[in-house]
Amino acid sequence: MVRSSYSDVFSISHEREFDEHVEAGDLVRTGTNMFPHYQVIAVYDDKVWVRDVQYGTDGITSLKLCRKINGPVTTPQLEAV
Repeated sequence: MVRSSYSDVFSISHEREFDEHVEAGDLVRTGTNMFPHYQVIAVYDDKVWVRDVQYGTDGITSLKLCRKINGPVTTPQLEAV
């Protein structure tokens, strides 16, 4: 038996539409979820080793799912400054 996630069952894509530089030490979240927060331990190709900052559990996920906590600066944010 293969475990399926809600994303798999309902064909939900959480990949972002822009490139964002993620490196070891960054705080990230995955998909569109606001929590939990993860610290990036290592990045290799399209995989990221992350550690849950609240519970300390480790996991490996796709780089495409990771978003920096504060996110990239967008054009509307720049115009507001």
